[in-house]
Amino acid sequence: MDPQVKHYCGIFGIYGHPEAAQLTTLGLNALQHRGEESCGIATGDGRRIHLHTGMGHVADVFGEPEAIHKLEGHLAIGHNRYSTTGLDSIKNAQPFTAECRGAFAIGHNGNLVNTNTLRREMQDEGAIFQTSSDSEIILHLIARSQADSMVDRVTEALQQIRGAFSLVLATERHLIAARDPHGFRPLCLGQLGDAWVVASESCALDIISARYIRDIEPGELVIIDENGLRTYFPLESDRRAHCIFEFVYFSRPDSIIFGDTVDKTRRKLGKQLAIEQPADAEIVVPVPDSSNTAALGYADQSNLRFEIGLIRSHYVGRTFITPGQDSRAARVRLKFNPVRGVLRGKRVVLIEDSIVRGTTLRHLARMIREAGARQIHVRVSSPPIISPCFYGIDFQTHRELIANKKTVEEIREHLGVDSLGYLSLDGMLSCAPNGNASYCTACFNRTYPVPVENDVHKLMLEQ
Repeated sequence: MDPQVKHYCGIFGIYGHPEAAQLTTLGLNALQHRGEESCGIATGDGRRIHLHTGMGHVADVFGEPEAIHKLEGHLAIGHNRYSTTGLDSIKNAQPFTAECRGAFAIGHNGNLVNTNTLRREMQDEGAIFQTSSDSEIILHLIARSQADSMVDRVTEALQQIRGAFSLVLATERHLIAARDPHGFRPLCLGQLGDAWVVASESCALDIISARYIRDIEPGELVIIDENGLRTYFPLESDRRAHCIFEFVYFSRPDSIIFGDTVDKTRRKLGKQLAIEQPADAEIVVPVPDSSNTAALGYADQSNLRFEIGLIRSHYVGRTFITPGQDSRAARVRLKFNPVRGVLRGKRVVLIEDSIVRGTTLRHLARMIREAGARQIHVRVSSPPIISPCFYGIDFQTHRELIANKKTVEEIREHLGVDSLGYLSLDGMLSCAPNGNASYCTACFNRTYPVPVENDVHKLMLEQ
């Protein structure tokens, strides 16, 4: 996928450990790929909520011991952010906190699709919003609830929102986790000794040596306190709508999501792509890193040699932060470099997980050609993206999507490659666990599982 496309957030929570804040920093490090703009941790010590947030990576925000030492308590929640609603700014860094019949903090992964309606209603009743994030809606709904218990207040709030959400909530004494009834976003439950852990992906459990127990179910509310763990199912839906892009691109290959390992599914995608879109070539080269596993599957199925033909630098900022086409091209060259000895004179199958705008892939194809490749055959392990996503990926208009305005042949010409082939929708779904009906495919076929309000876009809450 184009690196300039932003996506999802990562959330983490732990209850019942004396080093809750320290372990949360490790969990957020494992989830760094889900959000690089800002991060934060809130802890509860039985008396109050402690909070620290900042802009940048986890290592930057929590690199000094003082940042951790002030986060006292045996329970903690953490959040890595990519902005899909609201600007990339410190005011939107999560967790968000509130003081209303007790202090609490929330971290939210997802996008709400009835934000405008809810926010307008609350503002008409006197509510004042401090951020431009849709996540603050949840905070206000909880604070405004007249229910007696925090569990009932959270339940009442979640029953009013629509869209994609996995969230963690901390009070001074409780850790609460919840997942929307469609299950758009992954969320799992683990255990470390007597401590309970929740995380967006199981790789965050691995880094702290916690044991993966299970996925938190769509519509499930998990409450953890001194009395142990209990669950409720207050949110109902007639269908599942897991985001298929978690398998295609977002999640780490070493994670378990939606009931299966990402690596296993991603290899299946590559094998199916080789069956549907073979190429007369000599080597298979992935666009690193998210396409590596699919490329292995393609190479295995097609009996072609897998090669590392592109080296990716992990120390360069995202390409979307640089304005102007010329400077963006320079940033692509900083981020990727071709291995000339691998590519020279070869017919190359270049594996990409998806194409949104095509900008970066066009530059990469030119670099590979300049490195001496005889032919470049691009194969994509997902179908053409023809429709916006309103559930947590930052492409929310049709004009951003190259496949919405160009045919496959026109995209091939734009990229400057010898051939281009996409995986079919049916082929992609055949590789996913738990059945075809369990996934959201709106960006491929315009079938949205949850109706979306008009005028939903990233900056809709900016004044």
